[in-house]
Amino acid sequence: MQEMNLAPYIAEAERLRVLGANVTRDGELILRWRSEGECRRNIYSASKSFTAIAVGFAVQEGLVRLDEKLTDAFAGDLPQTVSENLKKATVRDLLTMRLGQAHGFLMGDARPFYEEDDWVKLSLAQPFEHAPGEHFVYNNVGPYLAGILVQRRAGCDLVQYLTPRLFAPLGIKRPTWECDPLGNAFGAGGLFLALTELHKFGLFCLNRGAWNGVQLLDPAWIDACAAPQDGANYGYLFWRGDFGSFRADGKYGQLSVILPEKNAVVTVVCECRDGLGLTKLINGFIGEYL
Repeated sequence: MQEMNLAPYIAEAERLRVLGANVTRDGELILRWRSEGECRRNIYSASKSFTAIAVGFAVQEGLVRLDEKLTDAFAGDLPQTVSENLKKATVRDLLTMRLGQAHGFLMGDARPFYEEDDWVKLSLAQPFEHAPGEHFVYNNVGPYLAGILVQRRAGCDLVQYLTPRLFAPLGIKRPTWECDPLGNAFGAGGLFLALTELHKFGLFCLNRGAWNGVQLLDPAWIDACAAPQDGANYGYLFWRGDFGSFRADGKYGQLSVILPEKNAVVTVVCECRDGLGLTKLINGFIGEYL
């Protein structure tokens, strides 16, 4: 591999408020850079990708089926009048941002101010204006309900569920995860991890569900998460990107970019308000050095 001239990248990373970066290629950590010490931080919507993995484990264990109708999965939480579009929605529709609701709901700036504490009933009462699968709308309802379903079927919260299946094998000690008012882990956001821990997750995805030679999760599930669903640039709660990549992506630049074609993972944590600039920085590094 060519010698890396990182000075221009570091200068731009500091301008963009990148706090740290890990890059692994072919199983070797080729870059570890920090502008400050590591601590656990809110990874925002990168949490959704962990929920996707939780759903994968639940499917693998027969707790959840993707073709199950929401009217069956949440039979006790439905509004008084169930629309035809809601009747059509399935568990799979919770993962693709094509649930059928026309607007995002349970978003971060609104969650602290809902008077209703039961967010499952609140979410299902929102209008389903489109048939599932027709319109891409970025919406926290899908991943939240997906996480709720796993928790109900498993009889424990998402952290407890993922600990023996994912966190413990990867060496991630019990993390904090935002909860709804009733104490359920909020599967659409609010997981707190350190950069190194988020990078391990990216490596787990690069290895298609394997860790230290042990296949923890069906590799076909990772493939489905990474594949564009319904023609969108989105998989199962993972974004698609350049260089054949897919990524866990959280607000302000909490990213783990998985690059199967390059056998590499690029992970950053940031306090960045310039998403386009951050994408340009990461893509420039990938294009030059990976």
